[in-house]
Formats: sequence, C-alpha cells, structure tokens
Amino acid sequence: MLSEHFETIEILGTNFAIAILFVLIGLAIQDVLKKGDVPKFGRWFVWLVLFLGCAGFIAKGIIQVIWESGL
Repeated sequence: MLSEHFETIEILGTNFAIAILFVLIGLAIQDVLKKGDVPKFGRWFVWLVLFLGCAGFIAKGIIQVIWESGL
C-alpha cells in the first residue's frame, strides 16, 4: 500500500513542511518587528508581503490540483 501512494504521501509531506516553514518565518518576522521598534506602516507592509507569499503558495497548489485533474 505504501508504494502505491508514495507520490501522494511525498507531496503532502512537502506541502506540510513548507506550511510549517511559513509559520516559522512569520514567528521570526514578528520577533524582529517587535525588537526593532518598526513603525506601523512598515509592519503592515511586511505582513502584506508575507501574506501574498502564502497566498501564492496556496494558489499554486490549487492550480496544480485543477491542472492534474483535467478540469
């Protein structure tokens, strides 16, 4: 059974690892912003860029699923 679903397990593991990486990057950025006394506009800009990166990753996954399913 494992050999039959190896590719799916690998894809899920990679996606979860990247999601965890985004969370860790977010925590690191939050710590740097707090310690650096960054103005509110700068904080909004940093979080916007981080959100767009996450949104792009999610959009890529959705597009990939749709493309591979043939819809």
